[in-house]
Amino acid sequence: MPPARDPRPRHQQIAAEIRDLIMRGELTPGERLPSTAQLVERYGAANATIQHALKALKDEGFLDSHVGKGVFVRDRRPFVIDAAAYIAPESGRFRYRLLSVESVVPPRDVIESLRLVPSAAAVVRTRLLLHDGQPVELSSSYYPAEIATGTSLAATTEIRGGAPRALADLGYPQQHFVDRISARPPTTEEIETLDLPDGTPVIRQLRVIFSHDDLPVEASVLIKGAHLYELLYRQSVADEQPTAPPPST
Repeated sequence: MPPARDPRPRHQQIAAEIRDLIMRGELTPGERLPSTAQLVERYGAANATIQHALKALKDEGFLDSHVGKGVFVRDRRPFVIDAAAYIAPESGRFRYRLLSVESVVPPRDVIESLRLVPSAAAVVRTRLLLHDGQPVELSSSYYPAEIATGTSLAATTEIRGGAPRALADLGYPQQHFVDRISARPPTTEEIETLDLPDGTPVIRQLRVIFSHDDLPVEASVLIKGAHLYELLYRQSVADEQPTAPPPST
């Protein structure tokens, strides 16, 4: 069977190769890229194609131009987010902007995650996370109506202490969570809200938070531009070493 052909335009293929070199550390911050003529020769592409590829990487924050000097790898470190925790409101250079609070029938995966009947309502709080004023995450947090109605979770204002405090005050302290991570092309709303560069995919993180007795009390859909993030996971293996097989007879 012949290998699959990359159907993307040539400039996207070239941008992908240079992006990979940067993310692997083969091209380091501050390093000057080869000249346009050298890139034309290396990739066998037209000058305009190379320029289009470089523009895409500049828009994503990987490269920077200096007039008369060339194109350089930008000192751009991704947000390395420990997947075990949300970013706390007003944490350093991060802040949240509350976009809306509504009572809705949630999407199917949220209904299933919260173990709701298909027509059940939930309160959804939609927020935009900003870093130095730039949008970096769009989040929609759903709460069963029987828990949230008439509480601060349903108020159209920021919650003092955040949702974890509100849930704890209501008798539903967070005990554990389950994450499902996927990647996909963005919707039009996500492109516009997160100001995503052309062709940038998003990371979709569905987090379900459980309280006592394994009761799901929150399901959040977190959308992040994939060009900005690395998700960090830690797992202890000390207690999970395989046992030695019995000796053969």
